[in-house]
Amino acid sequence: MTDRSASSRPTAVVIGASAAGLFAAAALAEFAEVTVVERDVLPDSPEPRRGVPQSRHAHLVWSGGVRAFDELLPGVTDEIVARGARLAHIMGDMVSRAPNEVWFRRFTATHHRNLVCSRPLLDAGLSARVLRDERITLLPRADALGLTGDASRVTGVRVRVGDEERTLTADLVVDASGRGSRAPRWLTALGLPPVTEREVNAGVAYATRLYRAPGATADTAFPLVNVQANPAKAPGRGGIVLPVEDGRWIVTLSGTRGGEPTGDPDAFVDFALGLGDPVIGDLLKNAEPVGDVATTRSTANHRRYYEKTARWPDGFTVLGDAIASYNPVYGHGLTVAAQCALAVRDVLRTTDLTAPGTARRLQRAAARPVAAAWDLAVGQDIFYPGAADTPPTALEKYLAAFVDRCVETGARSPRALAALLDVMSLEKAATRLFSPDMLIPMLLGPKKPFLQGPPLTEPERRAALG
Repeated sequence: MTDRSASSRPTAVVIGASAAGLFAAAALAEFAEVTVVERDVLPDSPEPRRGVPQSRHAHLVWSGGVRAFDELLPGVTDEIVARGARLAHIMGDMVSRAPNEVWFRRFTATHHRNLVCSRPLLDAGLSARVLRDERITLLPRADALGLTGDASRVTGVRVRVGDEERTLTADLVVDASGRGSRAPRWLTALGLPPVTEREVNAGVAYATRLYRAPGATADTAFPLVNVQANPAKAPGRGGIVLPVEDGRWIVTLSGTRGGEPTGDPDAFVDFALGLGDPVIGDLLKNAEPVGDVATTRSTANHRRYYEKTARWPDGFTVLGDAIASYNPVYGHGLTVAAQCALAVRDVLRTTDLTAPGTARRLQRAAARPVAAAWDLAVGQDIFYPGAADTPPTALEKYLAAFVDRCVETGARSPRALAALLDVMSLEKAATRLFSPDMLIPMLLGPKKPFLQGPPLTEPERRAALG
């Protein structure tokens, strides 16, 4: 840790070197000397690691996240693309069926481009960029044990490095340790009341397998293919084909309670053929699998309402998945992580990091992108049987029905689709769905007819299916 006697700058400790922690470190480096505490040793090349347990599954970064990436780290998206990622037009480079079983037309008139690659490649690109900053120090093989200080102010964090226990003092401690965050226990140990939490668990299980892209698709920008589950037809089953670097496809299949995929490699293609549309299974018939099937059930939406606590200590902030984690099918975790870090940066540009009350301001600012993603995820998942202790409210039912109308309209109108993607990509608030761009096409048209099947082009079909 930087010695305050040798530097006039404040000090910060970030717990976790996954995406949320790296973004937080990048944001804080403008204002403080930063130490990132990480259990793992970060790999030198793109490869899965223990600290990112879902790294084998399909990931993408919505355009709202791409914008946040480049605002925090100018040019980082281009650096990741140079390593093998791609920027895919949504919906132009995507074949997608919505939860209400409507196929989207492949409009290309919108500005939305999503970053598509494997999670290990993304993490490698982010860590290479962030850790080049001399104001940021990585402390690997370090396990955060708890906070120091009291209920009014956090003064540092206790860590174990090998067999040694030490305390890192800091003006600000940021917990970016993800779904497994121990912050609730740490705060009650300081004498603070328990934080309010909520879980909406659709019971989704994931199974992912890597494939070599079939036929000529390895040499082309083959579209993403996404069949989303329908909450009205439990169990909900879905899947995605994500063409990534090195001529590979990441194929992730999902199912809710009673319809979960398994780790049996012989059942993988059959499960894909049994989705609401068999397009993914058909695409896999000529694809060569690479390795085994990876599975996970850690998919619940879980939120901690830190911003609503009556008391909050100075010197401590929680960011990213440590505040709220989402069903990964919606692809919002990485975008929220970057937007949380931007919120921190923006607050600190007008408020001293060490001033009383700054940590509470940071926590409330981070809650805004969290809430946007939470509402989108829970608005779908709450309709699965057993997802929550209480059934959907009348308001939640109304909003879900309205969103279905928005999806139907967006599937037939480029103008409405742009508004829908502004919200889904977390670029704009949900109120964008009530704008003239959505309401006029919804009420008056013009609208194209619904598609009757997945909009793969004939060259794409030939390349993949032979």
